[in-house]
Amino acid sequence: MFEGLQGYHPALLALLAGLFTWGMTALGAATVLTTRDMPRSWLDAMLGFAAGVMIAASVWSLLLPAIDLAEAAGKPPWLPAAVGFLLGGGFLRLVDKYLPHLHLFQPDEAAEGVSTTWRRTTLLILAITLHNLPEGLAVGVAFGAAHVLGGGEEAATLLAGAVTLAIGIGLQNLPEGAAVSMPLRREGLSPGKSFFYGQLSGVVEPIGAVIGAVGVLLVQPLLPYALAFAAGAMIFVVVEEIIPESQSSGNGDIATFGVMVGFTVMMVLDVALG
Repeated sequence: MFEGLQGYHPALLALLAGLFTWGMTALGAATVLTTRDMPRSWLDAMLGFAAGVMIAASVWSLLLPAIDLAEAAGKPPWLPAAVGFLLGGGFLRLVDKYLPHLHLFQPDEAAEGVSTTWRRTTLLILAITLHNLPEGLAVGVAFGAAHVLGGGEEAATLLAGAVTLAIGIGLQNLPEGAAVSMPLRREGLSPGKSFFYGQLSGVVEPIGAVIGAVGVLLVQPLLPYALAFAAGAMIFVVVEEIIPESQSSGNGDIATFGVMVGFTVMMVLDVALG
């Protein structure tokens, strides 16, 4: 289905995919221009949906291909996936520990990272940027993986998986953009500033996508590790940030159902398109 894309440089494809996911973030953030507020239950359902998409994408689009590639190379199939997955989570833990940020719906004293005098809005944006970075890296690594394999059925499968991954992340960025801009509006920012900062959180995705694609091209033997690394980074964000936020206001059942819907949507996309 996507064979025609194989002639393009993976960094270009990664950039275009990252711009798409950023655009979906901006589109979701634009809802703040038409409404002042949104029920917290809706926001929690959106966060749950985003978590479900990221969990499914980590499995179908990243971990399973990493296992298959390792097996094809004659390595223990589980080793690169396990090592890369843990390294991805460990990397995000270090960033989470030192980068000043504040999760949505949290009071100022709950800010994490090194101590700083930065404004609350800045800390909120940094938290969402930290969330979006693994998504951009995952998209870039997926496109880079398809290019490294050259041609053939396996490369075509990875390319389809990369496109599916970009579509899935774009879909979850749509409600996520609203889940970012709406709380900023409640913080007292104008609709224009709330939209600007909401879409700004997605800028890191095309940047991360290009870095991921180029990184894979430079270090081709580490491809299975890179795929698993991106998966570990995303799962860390889901478990450490997104799910706790979606469950923090008494809307646990709604948020959990959102996770299941998001997981199902991403699973269907990956099987249908891949």
